[in-house]
Amino acid sequence: MNDRWHGVRRVLCVRLDSIGDVLMTTPAIRALRETLGCHITLLTSAAGAAVAPLVPEIDETLVFAAPWMKATGGSTHDAEMIARLAAGAFDAAVIFTVYSQNPLPAAYLCYLADIPRRLAHCNENPYALLTDWVADPEPASTVRHEVQRQLDLVGGVGCQTQNQRLSFRVPPGAHARVQPLIERRPLVVVHPGATAASRRYPPEQYARAIDLLIQQTRCDAVFTGDAHELGLVDQVRAEMRFPARSLVGELGLAELGALIGEADLLVSNNTGPAHIAAAVGTPLVDLYALTNPQHTPWLVPSRVLNHDVPCRNCYKSVCPAGHHDCLRKVAPETVAAAAQELLEITA
Repeated sequence: MNDRWHGVRRVLCVRLDSIGDVLMTTPAIRALRETLGCHITLLTSAAGAAVAPLVPEIDETLVFAAPWMKATGGSTHDAEMIARLAAGAFDAAVIFTVYSQNPLPAAYLCYLADIPRRLAHCNENPYALLTDWVADPEPASTVRHEVQRQLDLVGGVGCQTQNQRLSFRVPPGAHARVQPLIERRPLVVVHPGATAASRRYPPEQYARAIDLLIQQTRCDAVFTGDAHELGLVDQVRAEMRFPARSLVGELGLAELGALIGEADLLVSNNTGPAHIAAAVGTPLVDLYALTNPQHTPWLVPSRVLNHDVPCRNCYKSVCPAGHHDCLRKVAPETVAAAAQELLEITA
């Protein structure tokens, strides 16, 4: 271990993104906790905070609408957050970012809060903003999976773990509430939504793919999503020939995790439930838009489907070319075949 990190007992982990991003950071958080024996506080967005109670490595959560994050608008109460961080008496802060994000605003926040050790990847010399920094090799010389990126970061100060799986603990009560919802096998959970439009497989193609899967396997297809995705799921189900159940808007995050954990397969876009499936060990077909290369399923049986395009890795929430070909050109027959294959080999 880095000598300067001996005696660290209170660590602030900064991950200002969403549910899937927090989950992909959990192996690195575990490495910190196991190596240092420390108390972990997560500083995250409101969306990221939703999953924190289900991650046993996280002891406490602070919510912050960081003004340098794209989803944030309006007043962010920076001075109040600096005061809260200063009162937390943290020994160290670890700032987790994807390579397209700049860590220095978060580093400055921690600097102003007098957190004495500050670790992050950085593309430029941060001078006093970071006490421990790892020169960022991405994307110039390599691109790593998001989980590996964060493990490498904490490894830079000597923190490691043998268990590199994503962390997500389903409470017993959630298991009990989900059991009556399981009607027959194989159970296939289908999650057609995603926050970014660029990451959504077309509804009519979802309908065709799940129809084919039901025809081939006689599976029980159950659709999930937030309440605002009800229209999308209704559209998919209306275009299907076979009946499929909908639990849209009926499940909390713990119950969604329990349902995915009970499922034989998840069919999903690249969004939070795909990472929940990886955490609970449920095989998945991931309709993976080529908006970025780093977030594929981690340590779980999977099939990652897309169509290669020249505009890959655009990092856009809306397809900038307007054609959506990285997903639109994935045939529903391909989706159904991948799902059937996973059901057969994991039965």
